[in-house]
Parts: sequence; C-alpha cells; structure tokens
Amino acid sequence: MQRFTFAGRTCVITGAAGGIGAALTLELARRRAVLVLVDKDTDGLAGIAKMARDLGATDVSTYEIDLSDGADRGDLAAEVSSRLGGADLLINNAGVTLSGTFEQNRMADVEWLLEINLHAVLRMTKAFLPQLLARPGSHVVNISSLFGLIAPPGQVAYATSKYAVRGFTEALRHELAPRGVGVTVVHPGGVRTNIALNARLSGTDADGAQAADNRHFHETALTLPPEEAARQIVAAIQSRRPRLVITKAARAADLLARVMPARYWSISERVARTRKLT
Repeated sequence: MQRFTFAGRTCVITGAAGGIGAALTLELARRRAVLVLVDKDTDGLAGIAKMARDLGATDVSTYEIDLSDGADRGDLAAEVSSRLGGADLLINNAGVTLSGTFEQNRMADVEWLLEINLHAVLRMTKAFLPQLLARPGSHVVNISSLFGLIAPPGQVAYATSKYAVRGFTEALRHELAPRGVGVTVVHPGGVRTNIALNARLSGTDADGAQAADNRHFHETALTLPPEEAARQIVAAIQSRRPRLVITKAARAADLLARVMPARYWSISERVARTRKLT
C-alpha cells in the first residue's frame, strides 16, 4: 500500500475542537488537507477552524454534533459525499471518561460513555465505509488508549470502551487490507489533554475525592504535548502503521501486560510505591 498523502484529501476528524483532535486538525491543515471537523463545542470548532484556514487548509467545514445521541451519521456522510466527493481519511478521536469505581458508577453514565467512545466509532465508520472503499488509498484511524492495553481500577467503563475499540480496529484492518484501505489503532498514554479534568463524576463524590484524583492525574500523568502526539499519528498514517503506542511509559506498560498478564497491575503498584519512597 502506498504512503498516504494529505494535500487535497478529505479528512474527517471527530473531537476536533480540543486536545489531540485539535492538534491533528492543525497538523493536517499545514499539509493542505480538506478538513471536516466534528465536535459538540461550537465555539471551540469555530476557533480551530479559523486557525486551520490560516495555516493553509484547502477547505474547512464544521459540524456541531453530539456523538452521544445515537444517530447513525448517514446524513453527515451524505453531506460530505455531496459537497466534497467523499472521505479519504476518517479519524475517530472523540472520547470521554468517568471517575469512580464501577460500584459507584451509574449505568446511565456508563452507557453515555460507551455511546461516545465505542458506538460512535462504529457508527461513523459504518457511515463512511462506502466512501472509503470507493476512494483508492483511503485510511481509518481509531484512537484507543493506554487503557486499551492495560486495565487499571477506577477505569472500568473507559477501559471497556477502549479495549473494544482496539478489537474492532484490529479486526477491521484484517477485513479492509485486501480492499486497499489502511487502518491504524492508536494507544496514547500520558498526553496532556483535558480528558481527566472533564471526567464525569459518576456516583457520589461528597468528599471531593474523585475530582481531586482527576486533578492529580491531570497534573502528574498527562505530560506529553498533544502536538507531539499529533505528529506521531500523522507519521503513522503516512507510513500505514497498523498500531501506534504513544510514549515510552505506555510502551513499557504494554510490554509488561503482555509478558505478565495476570500480575502487571500489582507489579505497577509496587513500582509506584517504591518511587514514592525514593
């Protein structure tokens, strides 16, 4: 399969108003892509669209969409096909998280998360798949997570969704490879976005412990600039890499989980305690 080129190619990005999605938008704008930006944040979309135009994007269109609404996205795909001829690249990036244990989580919140993190990925891919198959050399990118490789406590719903995205993407890659469509799964770990700060507090948080944990995680664990993550993702698309794990810490955690699948978390906790003592 030939390297993917971006100039003049139609790229659909969900969660484009912030974090990795915004950084990807600007990285692709510099490469003269045609951008279709999806997010529920109207003001954020407008701001990132202006920046993308200023950076040289061939064309920029924005769609205010709440991916939790369960729609099949056929109307969006039809509009992209009618206006731009179809999509060459689909990046399913939008994601949310919850705080608290599964015991604390409300099922309504779990279902909300699964709709955005998993079902929206399926719906977007299903809606755009006919266009991608019709356009030679197209590509799909699904953003999973480090927590699609390891499953820490307090992340039951999130890890469920991200492991599912990983499985979906790997199976889809095997289906589409003979058809000339590239597929990449991305596992970011420790990228500096606001996903932890914006985590929905699910269940009781009377003492503020969940919110405090979210702030601590944001301040201590999320250190890689999203711009660097975007550069790595763009390079992976260009080279048609099937899998990208971002940050050395994430790659180390992935290796540990594969070598010691039953013990990786207890080992990780022991290492963390040792570091606190030194």
